[in-house]
Parts: sequence; C-alpha cells; structure tokens
Amino acid sequence: MRVHYLQHIHFESLAGMEAMLHSRGHRISSSRLFESPQLPELSDFDALVAMGGSMSVNDEAEFPWLAREKRLIRQAVDAGRPVLGVCLGAQLMASSLGARVYPNAEREIGWFPVRGIALSDSALFAFPPSLMAFHWHGETFDLPPGAAHLASSEACANQAFQFGRRAIGLQFHLETTSESARALVENCADELTPGPFVQDAQAILSSGASAYEGMAMLLERLLDYLFDGVEGEAR
Repeated sequence: MRVHYLQHIHFESLAGMEAMLHSRGHRISSSRLFESPQLPELSDFDALVAMGGSMSVNDEAEFPWLAREKRLIRQAVDAGRPVLGVCLGAQLMASSLGARVYPNAEREIGWFPVRGIALSDSALFAFPPSLMAFHWHGETFDLPPGAAHLASSEACANQAFQFGRRAIGLQFHLETTSESARALVENCADELTPGPFVQDAQAILSSGASAYEGMAMLLERLLDYLFDGVEGEAR
C-alpha cells in the first residue's frame, strides 16, 4: 500500500510507526508542511496518517494550508481510505468531520493512563481497559457526529474515536519511542510548566521500556485493524 503521512513540525514524524509500516511492505511518502504547504491528491495514496504539531487546527489565518489539509482528510475518510490521526492529526480529523476543537481544561503532558470504553459493537476497534500512554497536548475535541467514543483519560474525556470502519483519531501518541519523547522534551521544554497533568522532563524520560513496548503492541494491532482487507485493493 501507499501510505502518505502529514508532518507538521520537524520533530514529530512517524517515529516507531515507520518501521511497522516498512515491515508490512508499505511504501511511505510524506508532506513536510513545515517546509512546503504542498498536499497530495486523493489518488496519490491508499492510506493517510496525520501526525502531531504545535499549532491549533483553528490557526488557519497563520497557516492557510490547514483548511486544505482538513478537506483532504475528509475526502480520504469519505472515500473509505484508512485514516489515522495522532494528537493534532486527530483534532484535524475531528474538525474535518464537523466537531469543535478547543483548549482542554488541563494540559496533559507525560505518561498517564488511558481507559478503553466498553463497546457494544464488536466491529469497532477495542482499546484495553487501561493503558499507560504518552501525551502532549493542550487542546481537545468534541466527538464528531456519528463517531464512536473509544477511549478517555482523567484529564481528557475524548482520547480516541472511530468514524466508520477505517478512520481513527488518537489524542495520545502510541508511536512514541524514547528518541521521539526526548525530541519533544528538547524542542518543547517551555511547555513543561507546573500543572496537575504535566510531568517534568526527568519523569517523562525515565519511563521504562515496558511502557513503550505496550504502546507499540497496541499500535501494531491498530494498524492491522485499519489495513485489514485493504492491501489487496491497493493500486
């Protein structure tokens, strides 16, 4: 499959997701929007991943390409392509589907547990009852009309949602590695100001390998779910 990802700042790439996609034989391309606001056509990819970033989805006056990016995400969702949004990417997906994005009551930065929502529809992607996940966000979103609520946390009610069969938005970062966590700490140290859900740099970087491994296992399962049955249809 041709997997295209949207990168908004230089230090938030696919991280651990890149090796997973390569191991499945997928071809990866990207739009580095912090360098050039060029976006692909819908026909250029079979699956779309929108990564995190420091801007808000509401900053269209400063970043005019955000409006075009939202349209592309909506087109991909409507076309039934696998679409995964991470942090800002999830907020862009929510906005493209008609939901409001706004400041969360608390910033959530560091390692905090995410709780899976009990689902009545077995066709939806099921998160575990509890997962220690990596967070770095100050905004949140309402659930888009028609979306299923998949996960929450103490600081943020809407941590994950699913729209249709192949579109999932994650407020948290399953793709995080020790290297990408360090890159965030080094580039966004000014955001590590005191708060009930803000850890300091030492706490963020001292997390053991098991936390990263747990997220990676879940991300592997999520990618399998999104791409199941699509590879044979890819051009």
